[in-house]
Amino acid sequence: MTWRCTGIRWSGGGPAIGWCDPAGRERAGPLGYGRLLAFEARGERRCPGVRRAGKRTPCPAARTVPGRTGSAQCPECARLDRSFSVAADTNAADPRTYRVYLAWFGPGMVKVGITAEERGAVRLLEQGAVTWAWLGRGPLMAARRTEELLRAALGVPDRIAYARKRAVRAGLPAGPERAREVAELHARAAALPGWPDSLERVGCEVTDHAAVFWPDGLPAPARVVTELVPGGTVAGRLVGAAGPDLHFVDGLVLDTRLLVGWELAAAPPEAVTDVPLADIPPAVPPAAQDGLF
Repeated sequence: MTWRCTGIRWSGGGPAIGWCDPAGRERAGPLGYGRLLAFEARGERRCPGVRRAGKRTPCPAARTVPGRTGSAQCPECARLDRSFSVAADTNAADPRTYRVYLAWFGPGMVKVGITAEERGAVRLLEQGAVTWAWLGRGPLMAARRTEELLRAALGVPDRIAYARKRAVRAGLPAGPERAREVAELHARAAALPGWPDSLERVGCEVTDHAAVFWPDGLPAPARVVTELVPGGTVAGRLVGAAGPDLHFVDGLVLDTRLLVGWELAAAPPEAVTDVPLADIPPAVPPAAQDGLF
């Protein structure tokens, strides 16, 4: 049975790599900083289907998708996914409580966004938010209106490109300076008129993710993987992760969105020149049978 990668998964315990099989069953393997990783892509990259309400529905046709694109979904699965998307405003009747947040990625790089309250800080981890704070909580449409209000009044965007985020991670200012920038913007946001009455304000409590993303710091990015191909290999010592990105000690950066849909296996010895072979994790652990990492 083939287990295909579904990309990075974040929780309070740190990053993991997700896997799914043709039946839609999912598993995850934790990633450890300081660990040596070496793997290759096999076969063809295939659409992973749609994940909704914590359950994955495989792509009925298991369609092939290009290796360079960040989204591994075929057009049909992407349309279905979007039909249930909060981000696309196609699920306005969602009854859950939502939270509005400020997320800081680097000097001058702050965005405003919303996430379901039940997800906690996972959305901030997924985006690679280094420092962040909640602004308010309430119904979906009130949270959305507040997001739009803050974007217009404060001049902050609702998205920042990953390329910009990863370019500055190795040289960020110290934690107190990061926290100060978030706290100042939080105060400006709180002072604005026009907040929806149904949105409960949340006091400023700044959280920092640097120790979760890179406990011992990061090297400056030197190379970025832009595409996987059949037989292509990635090898190195993992020193950090933020959002979808894995950072290696030699400056290599891998956007794990490019792994989604691939069958991955341990790189063959002849393809690995700078990683001790004894440290290459097996492609399929005998006990778990759930993947490479």
